[in-house]
Amino acid sequence: MSTHLTRFLTGVLLAIACPFAAANSPATWPVSPSRLNLPTPYGDLHIATSEYVYESTLRIDDVDVEPAVRGMLNITYAFSTSKAHVALVSINSGNNACPVTYRWVVMQKSGYTVSPEFGSCSDRIKVSAKGRLFTLQTPSSQKPDKIDIYTYDGKTIRRRSAPQP
Repeated sequence: MSTHLTRFLTGVLLAIACPFAAANSPATWPVSPSRLNLPTPYGDLHIATSEYVYESTLRIDDVDVEPAVRGMLNITYAFSTSKAHVALVSINSGNNACPVTYRWVVMQKSGYTVSPEFGSCSDRIKVSAKGRLFTLQTPSSQKPDKIDIYTYDGKTIRRRSAPQP
């Protein structure tokens, strides 16, 4: 076999194999959990599904939350504190320019609060809680070498950017 043919075939094999190698490489962003129901002592947070893909609604017991949360919904993370249950809800409204946004829902004895929508339009997230501070990290949609870090204290969402690790 000629050297040129050997190099050509090697290149073709590498081109074919590379997508599979990339697909098997370890993910730096974990797959988010997904649930449709979260029972708590303060009510049952759940997603009322619809026959229309982007028309599911977020409810506590059988009442829609206010402000209304609609779309293709998932309760992705849930945390329990001594006085509240806190859930992160992912929202896909069918907007291809920004496929995913998020809202925090805090449920406690006195009622519930729903945060404003936030996020960098990505479903690749890392979520953590420390005390009453909840953090979501996601790739920045504006700066490919950065991650956006959103913190929520039960009242305010703050955003900052940091270099990717």
